[in-house]
Amino acid sequence: MVEIDVPMWAARLQALRRGRLWSRQELGRRLADVADDATRERLPAPETLTWTIQLWEAGERRPDEWQTELLCRAFDVDEEELFVGDAAGTTLWHYLTGIPLVSGMFTPDEEERIGRAIETPKRADEATVSYFKAILDAYTRTDLRPADVIHLLRPVFSGIEEFHRDASSLVRRALLLLAAENAELISRMHHEAGDPDGALAWSDEAIRDAREAADTLLEAYALAQRGGLSDTAGTPGQLVDLAVAARERVSLPPLVDALSRHHEAQGYALAGDLDMCRRRLEESAQSLAEPGYDPHYRFDCSAEAHNTLCAGCLVDLGQARSAIEILEHESLRAPSSYAAAYVMARMAHAYADAHEREQSAETARQALAMARQTGAVRALRELARIHLPRQRARGMYATL
Repeated sequence: MVEIDVPMWAARLQALRRGRLWSRQELGRRLADVADDATRERLPAPETLTWTIQLWEAGERRPDEWQTELLCRAFDVDEEELFVGDAAGTTLWHYLTGIPLVSGMFTPDEEERIGRAIETPKRADEATVSYFKAILDAYTRTDLRPADVIHLLRPVFSGIEEFHRDASSLVRRALLLLAAENAELISRMHHEAGDPDGALAWSDEAIRDAREAADTLLEAYALAQRGGLSDTAGTPGQLVDLAVAARERVSLPPLVDALSRHHEAQGYALAGDLDMCRRRLEESAQSLAEPGYDPHYRFDCSAEAHNTLCAGCLVDLGQARSAIEILEHESLRAPSSYAAAYVMARMAHAYADAHEREQSAETARQALAMARQTGAVRALRELARIHLPRQRARGMYATL
């Protein structure tokens, strides 16, 4: 067995924390939350507690009995599970690969089976595919910070890539398709995190894997999604070309067709072509209403997403008041997320263009707070595009 330079319990503590997307500071806050009055008084200051957690994960200090109890409460596990017990092999490969470990997601037998396959990728089978698919499903959530999702899914992608090189032909293709979906999701997270170069690089990876798997539908989907990475001024023609290319690859199911026409409408809006924008939005709405199978790709092409995109097109076309009517309705229903932060930033933009300056400034402040909370860099960049009188915008811009 491969040896590591920390005790197995320390490796498991780190793997559990990373699987929950908690920083050491966040784990410290959660320890304080689950403490009772007596143990809360024994906890050190937050900075010292963060340093203590680092020492635990390095194996340089073992938690005391009362600290162990707080860790078990925070992770919702018993002491045996936290300090490894029979799961040493599972802990080892999670620690070494960075693939997230979430207690209770899989049975010990399932974890052990994947661990054996990691040691010998030729053992990969349909259960291996299902394992990685379950991980992707668990972390495809808009309430997570995009940068955190990127950090978590990169090792998952590496694990899938390692498997498909040596897997049997049938399993290899399934893993390739999963790798393409994973890469496309990472691409969108880079887009939300304000990294356009990273977004395009991962989009290229998604398209390559889809082509290698000879799945024209997935390739067309990846092309359509790539159009969504070009939603800033200066690239309207690229949006249109990518959307058209997606539809030319293969006959698209209604939801993917709607996605393609969404992004084409964005391109026309940025180009100032009102008639073509309206035409593509109407066609997109028609596709959404058509019956058809769901390809189960990880994207949102709901009526709500369609309405938000329509409003964004109206903002780009200079029809701010019409956009406000749509965005006000959508923002009332949206939970806090990076997507909701972007919607609110667009709404602040629309208010500014409609000369409702007080409303724009207040909405921008709310969007700024949500964008910071959710890591929505794209929303921050949208806020930076707003033009308000200096005295009203000074406080907002100073914090961007």
